[in-house]
Amino acid sequence: MQLHPVRDTILHADFLRLGKGAKIAVEVPVRFLNEETCPGLKTGGVLNVVRYTVELNCPAENIPEDIELDLIEASMGDSLHISEVTLPDGCEPVISDRDFTIATIAAPAAIRSDAAEDEEGAEDAEGEEGEETEETEEGGEE
Repeated sequence: MQLHPVRDTILHADFLRLGKGAKIAVEVPVRFLNEETCPGLKTGGVLNVVRYTVELNCPAENIPEDIELDLIEASMGDSLHISEVTLPDGCEPVISDRDFTIATIAAPAAIRSDAAEDEEGAEDAEGEEGEETEETEEGGEE
């Protein structure tokens, strides 16, 4: 469909006639269920959506309005893949060579930065001990 750039009125539309039993590739939106009861989100995780839509090959008479991904058992650090989605009869993802990720439950940045600071603190402590050893060795040589 082509829209007028200023008025947002329709200028042109293309239609496609499909025969009975024909398959068509369509982009279908992803809808997430049970976000409020998801254990990973309740403990402070963040839903990181990788794909808002999924391209499916579907029979023309069976195109889904959306696909649903249930988060009821998703924990922090989980990746949610296309294989976890129940697709309507006759529908299959266009990308069929791999089990692609739709979303992840990630730790919030505050938790990740605290963990990184803890690791840096441990490395700094080890580095300081190593420096003291070198100074001691240098002092003994003189």
